[in-house]
Amino acid sequence: MVRQTARSERPKRMRRAEPGPGFEVDPGPDWRHYEELDLPPLLDAALEEFRAHGYHGGSIRAIASRVGVTLPTLYYHYGSKQGLLVALLMGSMHDVLARSRHALEEAGDRPEDQLANVVESITLYMAHRRRIAFLDGEIRNLEAENRERYRAEREQLSVMLRRIAADGVEGGVFATDYPTEAARAVLSMCQAVATWYRSDGPLTEVEVAQRYVAIALDTVGHRWRDTGEPMRAR
Repeated sequence: MVRQTARSERPKRMRRAEPGPGFEVDPGPDWRHYEELDLPPLLDAALEEFRAHGYHGGSIRAIASRVGVTLPTLYYHYGSKQGLLVALLMGSMHDVLARSRHALEEAGDRPEDQLANVVESITLYMAHRRRIAFLDGEIRNLEAENRERYRAEREQLSVMLRRIAADGVEGGVFATDYPTEAARAVLSMCQAVATWYRSDGPLTEVEVAQRYVAIALDTVGHRWRDTGEPMRAR
């Protein structure tokens, strides 16, 4: 039987895993397209354990058992249960950022198109990748240094939306008096999709994204250039 070794007793050769890049191949201009997510076995087992029992309730021994590896093997690759959570969170954030950057680049110079694309990208990610995206709620269980690193990555999404909102106000196409708060509200709305969306529900991922684009444009007070009417998602 393998004994679970205390962190202070682990051999020095065992290391904490630094979070690598994301789990997906960079989608490039095809940022709306999703394939089934294929995680490394230990991370897949950790994700299922955290989904079933939460981070605190999840057992490092159960994660190793799901894959059929020894605890020293798990410790070698990820250092601890904390290392597994960090790798999952950082990998997921890498992927949603990559897709959103491509969406922004595709949108061109108009703030309304930029907002529509970025909101669509984030919402599609949260719906298609809800199995892993829900873990954002576990950031409270990250150690201080890991939490700050993750928040710094997540802040890039917030900055992207704040810049779009500010540019839209400056250009006269968004009427909100509170672009920073509006951008924050839009991001929170999109991220929450991972907590409630179900593929067997009444809306497809695309339909949810279309509705959220319309809600986001309403939130920033979008003014349609030609008619004066708010633009609606198509």
